Amino acid sequence: MSSSCINFPASSSAIKTASRFSLHTLSPRSWAVSLARTSILAVLDSAITIGHLTISDSEGTHYYGKYQKGCNDVHLNVINDAFWLRILMSGDLGFSEAYMIGDVEVSTGLKGAMHLWLENESGMADTLSSTVAKVSSAISGLYNSFLGQTRSQARLNAIASYDQSNELFKAFLSKEMMYSCALWSEAEGGVRGDLEMGPTPGDLEAAQRRKIHHVLRAARVRPGHRILEFGSGWGGLAIEAARSFGCEVDTLTLSKEQKSLAEERIKEAGLECHIRVHLLDYRDIPAEFEKAFDAFVSIEMLEHVGAKHYNTYFKLVDFALKSRDATVVVTSSTFPESRFSGYQAEDFMRKYMWPNSCLPSATALITAAQTGSQGRFTLEGVENHAAHYPRTLREWGRRLEANLTQDVIVKDYPALRDINEYAAFKRKWEYLFAYAGAGFAKGYITCHMLTFIRQNDTPVRCD
Repeated sequence: MSSSCINFPASSSAIKTASRFSLHTLSPRSWAVSLARTSILAVLDSAITIGHLTISDSEGTHYYGKYQKGCNDVHLNVINDAFWLRILMSGDLGFSEAYMIGDVEVSTGLKGAMHLWLENESGMADTLSSTVAKVSSAISGLYNSFLGQTRSQARLNAIASYDQSNELFKAFLSKEMMYSCALWSEAEGGVRGDLEMGPTPGDLEAAQRRKIHHVLRAARVRPGHRILEFGSGWGGLAIEAARSFGCEVDTLTLSKEQKSLAEERIKEAGLECHIRVHLLDYRDIPAEFEKAFDAFVSIEMLEHVGAKHYNTYFKLVDFALKSRDATVVVTSSTFPESRFSGYQAEDFMRKYMWPNSCLPSATALITAAQTGSQGRFTLEGVENHAAHYPRTLREWGRRLEANLTQDVIVKDYPALRDINEYAAFKRKWEYLFAYAGAGFAKGYITCHMLTFIRQNDTPVRCD
Protein backbone atom coordinates (compact mmCIF):
# COMPACT_ATOMS: atom_id res chain seq x y z
CA MET A 1 0.00 0.00 0.00
CA SER A 2 1.10 3.50 -0.59
CA SER A 3 -0.25 6.92 0.14
CA SER A 4 0.41 10.62 -0.02
CA CYS A 5 1.84 12.25 3.05
CA ILE A 6 -0.52 13.76 5.58
CA ASN A 7 0.15 17.46 5.88
CA PHE A 8 -0.56 19.24 9.13
CA PRO A 9 -0.87 22.95 8.36
CA ALA A 10 -0.88 25.56 11.07
CA SER A 11 -3.16 28.49 11.54
CA SER A 12 -1.86 32.03 11.84
CA SER A 13 -2.82 32.09 15.52
CA ALA A 14 -0.73 28.99 16.11
CA ILE A 15 2.32 30.68 14.67
CA LYS A 16 1.74 33.82 16.71
CA THR A 17 1.39 31.77 19.90
CA ALA A 18 4.59 29.85 19.23
CA SER A 19 6.40 33.02 18.24
CA ARG A 20 6.06 34.38 21.78
CA PHE A 21 8.85 32.03 22.70
CA SER A 22 12.31 33.11 21.68
CA LEU A 23 15.69 31.52 21.43
CA HIS A 24 16.66 33.64 24.45
CA THR A 25 14.25 31.74 26.73
CA LEU A 26 14.20 28.29 25.04
CA SER A 27 16.84 26.13 23.46
CA PRO A 28 16.56 25.85 19.65
CA ARG A 29 15.23 22.31 20.02
CA SER A 30 12.61 23.26 22.60
CA TRP A 31 11.52 26.21 20.49
CA ALA A 32 11.12 24.01 17.41
CA VAL A 33 9.20 21.37 19.33
CA SER A 34 6.90 24.01 20.81
CA LEU A 35 6.24 25.49 17.38
CA ALA A 36 5.55 22.09 15.86
CA ARG A 37 3.29 21.02 18.72
CA THR A 38 1.27 24.22 18.71
CA SER A 39 0.86 24.12 14.94
CA ILE A 40 -0.30 20.49 14.84
CA LEU A 41 -2.74 20.84 17.71
CA ALA A 42 -4.27 23.90 16.06
CA VAL A 43 -4.90 21.90 12.88
CA LEU A 44 -6.43 18.95 14.73
CA ASP A 45 -8.86 21.28 16.47
CA SER A 46 -10.70 21.85 13.20
CA ALA A 47 -9.72 18.78 11.19
CA ILE A 48 -11.16 15.96 13.35
CA THR A 49 -14.86 15.89 12.48
CA ILE A 50 -15.40 12.11 12.47
CA GLY A 51 -14.51 10.05 15.53
CA HIS A 52 -12.70 11.17 18.66
CA LEU A 53 -9.00 11.67 19.37
CA THR A 54 -7.25 12.00 22.71
CA ILE A 55 -3.59 13.05 22.76
CA SER A 56 -1.56 13.07 25.96
CA ASP A 57 1.98 14.32 26.41
CA SER A 58 4.13 15.87 29.13
CA GLU A 59 2.20 19.13 28.88
CA GLY A 60 -1.32 17.75 29.25
CA THR A 61 -4.17 16.00 27.51
CA HIS A 62 -6.13 17.30 24.53
CA TYR A 63 -9.40 16.11 23.01
CA TYR A 64 -10.55 16.46 19.39
CA GLY A 65 -13.77 15.62 17.62
CA LYS A 66 -17.00 14.66 19.32
CA TYR A 67 -17.14 11.58 21.48
CA GLN A 68 -20.18 9.36 21.02
CA LYS A 69 -20.77 5.88 22.34
CA GLY A 70 -19.44 3.35 19.84
CA CYS A 71 -17.44 5.90 17.84
CA ASN A 72 -13.85 5.39 16.75
CA ASP A 73 -12.13 6.62 19.92
CA VAL A 74 -8.35 6.84 19.49
CA HIS A 75 -5.84 7.51 22.28
CA LEU A 76 -2.28 8.61 21.53
CA ASN A 77 0.33 8.87 24.26
CA VAL A 78 3.36 10.92 23.21
CA ILE A 79 6.46 9.45 24.87
CA ASN A 80 9.10 11.61 23.21
CA ASP A 81 8.46 15.18 22.10
CA ALA A 82 10.40 14.48 18.87
CA PHE A 83 7.02 13.09 17.78
CA TRP A 84 5.78 16.62 17.05
CA LEU A 85 8.75 17.40 14.82
CA ARG A 86 8.37 14.15 12.90
CA ILE A 87 4.67 14.77 12.24
CA LEU A 88 5.16 18.36 11.13
CA MET A 89 8.09 17.64 8.84
CA SER A 90 7.12 14.22 7.48
CA GLY A 91 3.38 13.72 7.96
CA ASP A 92 2.27 10.08 7.87
CA LEU A 93 5.86 8.94 7.30
CA GLY A 94 6.80 10.78 10.48
CA PHE A 95 3.97 9.10 12.38
CA SER A 96 5.12 5.66 11.22
CA GLU A 97 8.68 6.43 12.34
CA ALA A 98 7.49 7.70 15.71
CA TYR A 99 5.49 4.51 16.21
CA MET A 100 8.31 2.17 15.17
CA ILE A 101 10.86 3.67 17.55
CA GLY A 102 8.41 4.12 20.42
CA ASP A 103 8.02 7.90 20.43
CA VAL A 104 4.24 7.44 20.50
CA GLU A 105 1.95 4.71 21.79
CA VAL A 106 -1.53 3.96 20.46
CA SER A 107 -3.35 2.50 23.43
CA THR A 108 -6.50 1.72 21.45
CA GLY A 109 -4.77 -0.09 18.58
CA LEU A 110 -3.32 1.00 15.27
CA LYS A 111 -6.40 0.06 13.26
CA GLY A 112 -8.47 2.81 14.88
CA ALA A 113 -5.73 5.39 14.34
CA MET A 114 -5.49 4.55 10.64
CA HIS A 115 -9.24 4.73 10.20
CA LEU A 116 -9.39 8.08 12.02
CA TRP A 117 -6.79 9.52 9.65
CA LEU A 118 -8.55 8.29 6.49
CA GLU A 119 -11.98 9.38 7.69
CA ASN A 120 -10.71 12.92 8.32
CA GLU A 121 -8.25 13.23 5.45
CA SER A 122 -10.41 15.75 3.60
CA GLY A 123 -10.50 17.92 6.69
CA MET A 124 -6.73 17.88 6.84
CA ALA A 125 -6.49 18.87 3.18
CA ASP A 126 -9.05 21.66 3.57
CA THR A 127 -6.89 23.38 6.17
CA LEU A 128 -3.81 23.61 3.97
CA SER A 129 -2.47 27.12 3.72
CA SER A 130 0.75 28.97 3.13
CA THR A 131 1.37 29.03 6.86
CA VAL A 132 2.47 25.36 6.83
CA ALA A 133 5.35 26.35 4.59
CA LYS A 134 6.25 29.13 7.02
CA VAL A 135 6.27 26.77 9.97
CA SER A 136 8.22 24.09 8.14
CA SER A 137 10.81 26.50 6.84
CA ALA A 138 11.22 27.95 10.31
CA ILE A 139 12.55 24.66 11.67
CA SER A 140 13.66 22.64 8.63
CA GLY A 141 17.22 23.87 8.98
CA LEU A 142 17.33 22.56 12.54
CA TYR A 143 15.47 19.28 11.89
CA ASN A 144 18.45 17.14 10.88
CA SER A 145 20.54 18.42 13.74
CA PHE A 146 17.78 17.36 16.17
CA LEU A 147 16.96 13.96 14.66
CA GLY A 148 19.50 13.12 11.98
CA GLN A 149 22.21 11.51 14.11
CA THR A 150 20.28 10.26 17.14
CA ARG A 151 20.17 6.62 18.21
CA SER A 152 16.51 6.56 17.23
CA GLN A 153 17.30 7.75 13.72
CA ALA A 154 20.12 5.25 13.40
CA ARG A 155 17.63 2.54 14.37
CA LEU A 156 15.26 3.70 11.62
CA ASN A 157 18.09 3.69 9.09
CA ALA A 158 18.88 0.09 10.03
CA ILE A 159 15.24 -0.96 9.73
CA ALA A 160 15.08 0.46 6.22
CA SER A 161 18.14 -1.51 5.11
CA TYR A 162 17.07 -4.98 6.27
CA ASP A 163 16.52 -7.43 3.38
CA GLN A 164 13.79 -9.49 5.03
CA SER A 165 14.76 -13.12 5.53
CA ASN A 166 12.96 -16.29 4.52
CA GLU A 167 12.55 -17.13 8.20
CA LEU A 168 10.63 -13.91 8.77
CA PHE A 169 8.13 -14.72 6.03
CA LYS A 170 7.76 -18.31 7.19
CA ALA A 171 6.57 -16.89 10.50
CA PHE A 172 3.42 -15.28 9.10
CA LEU A 173 2.65 -16.57 5.59
CA SER A 174 0.56 -19.62 4.76
CA LYS A 175 2.21 -22.95 3.98
CA GLU A 176 2.14 -22.02 0.27
CA MET A 177 4.10 -18.86 1.21
CA MET A 178 1.95 -16.58 -0.91
CA TYR A 179 2.79 -12.95 -0.06
CA SER A 180 -0.36 -11.57 -1.70
CA CYS A 181 -4.07 -11.15 -1.19
CA ALA A 182 -5.98 -14.36 -0.40
CA LEU A 183 -9.56 -14.98 -1.58
CA TRP A 184 -12.02 -15.79 1.21
CA SER A 185 -15.27 -17.70 0.75
CA GLU A 186 -18.17 -18.68 2.98
CA ALA A 187 -16.18 -21.79 3.89
CA GLU A 188 -14.08 -19.46 6.08
CA GLY A 189 -16.96 -17.13 6.93
CA GLY A 190 -16.16 -14.61 4.18
CA VAL A 191 -14.04 -11.48 4.43
CA ARG A 192 -15.13 -10.83 8.04
CA GLY A 193 -15.26 -14.41 9.26
CA ASP A 194 -12.31 -13.98 11.60
CA LEU A 195 -13.99 -10.99 13.26
CA GLU A 196 -17.40 -12.62 13.60
CA MET A 197 -16.44 -16.22 14.36
CA GLY A 198 -12.73 -16.08 15.07
CA PRO A 199 -9.88 -17.44 12.96
CA THR A 200 -9.58 -21.21 12.53
CA PRO A 201 -6.51 -23.33 11.71
CA GLY A 202 -5.91 -23.68 8.00
CA ASP A 203 -8.24 -20.88 6.91
CA LEU A 204 -5.43 -18.82 5.35
CA GLU A 205 -4.06 -21.87 3.56
CA ALA A 206 -7.52 -22.58 2.09
CA ALA A 207 -7.98 -18.97 0.99
CA GLN A 208 -4.54 -18.77 -0.63
CA ARG A 209 -5.02 -22.07 -2.45
CA ARG A 210 -8.37 -20.75 -3.73
CA LYS A 211 -6.59 -17.62 -5.00
CA ILE A 212 -3.98 -19.65 -6.87
CA HIS A 213 -6.62 -21.84 -8.49
CA HIS A 214 -8.72 -18.79 -9.39
CA VAL A 215 -5.76 -17.21 -11.18
CA LEU A 216 -4.81 -20.39 -13.01
CA ARG A 217 -8.39 -21.04 -14.14
CA ALA A 218 -8.57 -17.47 -15.43
CA ALA A 219 -5.35 -18.18 -17.32
CA ARG A 220 -7.15 -21.12 -19.02
CA VAL A 221 -4.21 -23.46 -18.48
CA ARG A 222 -4.40 -27.15 -19.31
CA PRO A 223 -2.03 -30.10 -18.85
CA GLY A 224 1.11 -29.61 -20.92
CA HIS A 225 0.73 -25.83 -21.15
CA ARG A 226 3.80 -23.69 -20.51
CA ILE A 227 3.44 -20.77 -18.11
CA LEU A 228 5.73 -17.75 -17.72
CA GLU A 229 5.64 -16.04 -14.33
CA PHE A 230 7.22 -12.72 -13.38
CA GLY A 231 7.82 -12.68 -9.61
CA SER A 232 8.42 -16.16 -8.22
CA GLY A 233 7.90 -15.47 -4.58
CA TRP A 234 8.72 -18.78 -2.93
CA GLY A 235 7.26 -20.86 -5.75
CA GLY A 236 3.72 -21.24 -4.42
CA LEU A 237 1.88 -20.64 -7.68
CA ALA A 238 4.44 -22.49 -9.80
CA ILE A 239 4.23 -25.57 -7.59
CA GLU A 240 0.43 -25.65 -7.72
CA ALA A 241 0.38 -25.06 -11.47
CA ALA A 242 2.67 -28.04 -12.04
CA ARG A 243 1.14 -30.32 -9.39
CA SER A 244 -2.58 -29.69 -9.87
CA PHE A 245 -2.78 -28.44 -13.47
CA GLY A 246 0.01 -30.42 -15.13
CA CYS A 247 1.83 -27.34 -16.45
CA GLU A 248 5.45 -26.48 -17.16
CA VAL A 249 6.56 -23.23 -15.49
CA ASP A 250 9.39 -20.75 -15.99
CA THR A 251 9.40 -18.24 -13.14
CA LEU A 252 11.60 -15.16 -12.61
CA THR A 253 12.90 -13.60 -9.41
CA LEU A 254 15.59 -11.08 -8.43
CA SER A 255 16.04 -12.52 -4.94
CA LYS A 256 18.73 -15.13 -4.33
CA GLU A 257 17.07 -16.03 -1.03
CA GLN A 258 13.70 -16.59 -2.68
CA LYS A 259 15.23 -18.61 -5.51
CA SER A 260 17.04 -20.86 -3.06
CA LEU A 261 13.99 -21.59 -0.92
CA ALA A 262 11.68 -21.90 -3.95
CA GLU A 263 13.96 -24.51 -5.50
CA GLU A 264 14.15 -26.35 -2.19
CA ARG A 265 10.36 -26.47 -1.97
CA ILE A 266 10.03 -27.49 -5.63
CA LYS A 267 12.43 -30.37 -5.06
CA GLU A 268 10.52 -31.48 -1.96
CA ALA A 269 7.36 -31.58 -4.12
CA GLY A 270 9.17 -33.69 -6.72
CA LEU A 271 8.55 -31.09 -9.43
CA GLU A 272 12.08 -29.99 -10.35
CA CYS A 273 11.64 -31.39 -13.87
CA HIS A 274 8.59 -29.17 -14.45
CA ILE A 275 9.59 -25.82 -12.89
CA ARG A 276 12.61 -23.65 -13.67
CA VAL A 277 13.42 -20.71 -11.38
CA HIS A 278 15.47 -18.00 -13.12
CA LEU A 279 17.45 -15.33 -11.26
CA LEU A 280 16.64 -12.79 -13.95
CA ASP A 281 15.22 -9.32 -14.51
CA TYR A 282 12.07 -9.48 -16.63
CA ARG A 283 13.68 -7.09 -19.12
CA ASP A 284 16.39 -9.68 -19.80
CA ILE A 285 14.26 -12.63 -20.87
CA PRO A 286 16.13 -14.68 -23.50
CA ALA A 287 15.37 -14.88 -27.22
CA GLU A 288 14.20 -18.48 -26.89
CA PHE A 289 11.22 -17.27 -24.87
CA GLU A 290 9.70 -15.70 -28.00
CA LYS A 291 6.16 -17.04 -28.63
CA ALA A 292 6.94 -19.99 -26.32
CA PHE A 293 4.22 -19.68 -23.65
CA ASP A 294 0.52 -20.47 -23.42
CA ALA A 295 -0.07 -18.25 -20.40
CA PHE A 296 1.53 -15.43 -18.46
CA VAL A 297 0.90 -14.88 -14.75
CA SER A 298 2.19 -12.27 -12.32
CA ILE A 299 0.91 -11.90 -8.75
CA GLU A 300 1.50 -8.50 -7.11
CA MET A 301 4.82 -7.84 -8.80
CA LEU A 302 3.72 -4.87 -10.94
CA GLU A 303 3.99 -2.57 -7.92
CA HIS A 304 7.77 -2.77 -8.40
CA VAL A 305 7.87 -2.06 -12.14
CA GLY A 306 7.36 1.72 -12.19
CA ALA A 307 4.96 3.71 -14.35
CA LYS A 308 7.50 4.52 -17.07
CA HIS A 309 8.13 0.79 -17.61
CA TYR A 310 4.56 -0.50 -17.92
CA ASN A 311 4.63 -0.40 -21.73
CA THR A 312 7.91 -2.32 -21.82
CA TYR A 313 6.54 -4.87 -19.37
CA PHE A 314 3.57 -5.70 -21.57
CA LYS A 315 5.68 -5.55 -24.73
CA LEU A 316 7.79 -8.37 -23.30
CA VAL A 317 4.70 -10.32 -22.23
CA ASP A 318 3.45 -10.02 -25.82
CA PHE A 319 6.87 -11.18 -27.05
CA ALA A 320 6.78 -14.32 -24.89
CA LEU A 321 3.19 -15.43 -25.49
CA LYS A 322 1.96 -17.49 -28.40
CA SER A 323 0.07 -15.55 -31.05
CA ARG A 324 -3.20 -17.47 -30.53
CA ASP A 325 -4.99 -19.02 -27.57
CA ALA A 326 -2.80 -17.32 -24.98
CA THR A 327 -3.87 -15.60 -21.76
CA VAL A 328 -2.42 -12.96 -19.42
CA VAL A 329 -3.42 -12.70 -15.75
CA VAL A 330 -1.86 -9.99 -13.58
CA THR A 331 -2.77 -8.87 -10.09
CA SER A 332 -1.58 -5.74 -8.33
CA SER A 333 -2.33 -3.45 -5.45
CA THR A 334 -3.60 -0.33 -7.19
CA PHE A 335 -4.65 3.25 -6.66
CA PRO A 336 -8.15 4.33 -7.65
CA GLU A 337 -7.86 6.38 -10.82
CA SER A 338 -8.44 9.64 -8.92
CA ARG A 339 -5.37 9.00 -6.77
CA PHE A 340 -2.97 7.60 -9.35
CA SER A 341 0.11 9.52 -10.41
CA GLY A 342 3.28 8.40 -12.13
CA TYR A 343 5.18 10.22 -9.38
CA GLN A 344 4.45 9.02 -5.86
CA ALA A 345 6.10 10.73 -2.91
CA GLU A 346 8.10 8.83 -0.31
CA ASP A 347 5.95 7.41 2.46
CA PHE A 348 6.16 4.54 4.94
CA MET A 349 5.75 1.90 2.24
CA ARG A 350 8.30 3.32 -0.16
CA LYS A 351 10.89 4.04 2.52
CA TYR A 352 10.64 1.06 4.87
CA MET A 353 8.97 -1.74 2.91
CA TRP A 354 9.40 -1.45 -0.86
CA PRO A 355 11.81 1.31 -1.92
CA ASN A 356 10.98 2.89 -5.28
CA SER A 357 7.69 1.03 -5.57
CA CYS A 358 4.80 2.66 -7.44
CA LEU A 359 1.17 1.59 -7.32
CA PRO A 360 -0.47 1.57 -10.75
CA SER A 361 -4.14 2.11 -11.47
CA ALA A 362 -6.21 -0.46 -13.32
CA THR A 363 -6.67 2.01 -16.19
CA ALA A 364 -2.92 2.67 -16.43
CA LEU A 365 -2.26 -1.08 -16.74
CA ILE A 366 -5.02 -1.63 -19.31
CA THR A 367 -3.69 1.25 -21.41
CA ALA A 368 -0.13 -0.07 -21.15
CA ALA A 369 -1.24 -3.56 -22.16
CA GLN A 370 -2.89 -2.12 -25.26
CA THR A 371 0.12 0.02 -26.13
CA GLY A 372 2.82 -2.52 -25.30
CA SER A 373 1.15 -5.30 -27.28
CA GLN A 374 0.23 -2.97 -30.16
CA GLY A 375 -3.38 -3.98 -29.79
CA ARG A 376 -2.74 -7.72 -29.71
CA PHE A 377 -4.31 -8.15 -26.25
CA THR A 378 -8.06 -8.01 -25.59
CA LEU A 379 -9.29 -7.16 -22.10
CA GLU A 380 -11.21 -10.19 -20.87
CA GLY A 381 -11.84 -9.45 -17.20
CA VAL A 382 -11.40 -6.94 -14.35
CA GLU A 383 -11.83 -7.92 -10.71
CA ASN A 384 -11.28 -5.89 -7.55
CA HIS A 385 -10.16 -8.08 -4.64
CA ALA A 386 -9.62 -5.21 -2.18
CA ALA A 387 -12.31 -6.45 0.22
CA HIS A 388 -10.30 -9.65 0.71
CA TYR A 389 -7.06 -7.93 1.75
CA PRO A 390 -7.87 -6.68 5.27
CA ARG A 391 -8.59 -10.21 6.53
CA THR A 392 -5.42 -11.47 4.84
CA LEU A 393 -3.44 -8.78 6.65
CA ARG A 394 -5.13 -9.51 9.98
CA GLU A 395 -4.22 -13.16 9.69
CA TRP A 396 -0.61 -12.30 8.84
CA GLY A 397 -0.51 -10.08 11.93
CA ARG A 398 -1.82 -12.87 14.18
CA ARG A 399 0.70 -15.35 12.83
CA LEU A 400 3.58 -12.91 13.12
CA GLU A 401 2.69 -12.28 16.78
CA ALA A 402 2.40 -16.00 17.48
CA ASN A 403 5.42 -17.29 15.55
CA LEU A 404 8.14 -14.64 15.26
CA THR A 405 10.73 -14.74 18.02
CA GLN A 406 13.90 -12.80 18.53
CA ASP A 407 15.95 -16.02 18.41
CA VAL A 408 14.62 -16.78 14.91
CA ILE A 409 15.35 -13.41 13.36
CA VAL A 410 18.80 -12.77 14.91
CA LYS A 411 20.19 -15.65 12.85
CA ASP A 412 19.85 -13.38 9.82
CA TYR A 413 20.28 -10.02 11.57
CA PRO A 414 22.60 -10.16 14.60
CA ALA A 415 21.92 -6.47 15.32
CA LEU A 416 18.40 -7.45 16.40
CA ARG A 417 19.82 -9.05 19.53
CA ASP A 418 19.36 -5.57 20.99
CA ILE A 419 15.87 -5.55 22.50
CA ASN A 420 15.14 -2.02 21.29
CA GLU A 421 16.24 -2.84 17.74
CA TYR A 422 14.05 -5.94 17.72
CA ALA A 423 11.05 -4.06 19.14
CA ALA A 424 11.32 -1.40 16.42
CA PHE A 425 11.68 -4.09 13.74
CA LYS A 426 8.56 -5.90 14.92
CA ARG A 427 6.55 -2.68 15.20
CA LYS A 428 7.37 -1.98 11.55
CA TRP A 429 5.45 -5.08 10.53
CA GLU A 430 2.60 -4.35 12.92
CA TYR A 431 2.35 -0.91 11.36
CA LEU A 432 2.37 -2.34 7.83
CA PHE A 433 -0.54 -4.68 8.49
CA ALA A 434 -2.67 -1.96 10.12
CA TYR A 435 -1.71 0.74 7.59
CA ALA A 436 -2.45 -1.39 4.54
CA GLY A 437 -5.57 -2.92 6.08
CA ALA A 438 -7.12 0.48 6.67
CA GLY A 439 -6.22 1.61 3.17
CA PHE A 440 -8.00 -1.33 1.54
CA ALA A 441 -10.97 -1.19 3.92
CA LYS A 442 -11.58 2.51 3.25
CA GLY A 443 -11.09 2.37 -0.53
CA TYR A 444 -7.90 4.41 -0.36
CA ILE A 445 -6.20 1.66 -2.35
CA THR A 446 -7.58 -1.25 -4.35
CA CYS A 447 -6.35 -4.64 -5.56
CA HIS A 448 -7.10 -5.58 -9.16
CA MET A 449 -6.84 -8.75 -11.19
CA LEU A 450 -6.77 -8.13 -14.93
CA THR A 451 -7.17 -10.83 -17.57
CA PHE A 452 -6.26 -10.39 -21.23
CA ILE A 453 -6.63 -12.79 -24.14
CA ARG A 454 -5.26 -12.61 -27.66
CA GLN A 455 -7.20 -10.61 -30.24
CA ASN A 456 -9.97 -12.70 -31.80
CA ASP A 457 -9.55 -15.48 -29.21
CA THR A 458 -12.78 -16.66 -27.62
CA PRO A 459 -12.89 -17.05 -23.83
CA VAL A 460 -14.96 -20.26 -23.80
CA ARG A 461 -16.76 -22.47 -26.27
CA CYS A 462 -20.06 -20.66 -26.71
CA ASP A 463 -21.76 -22.01 -29.87
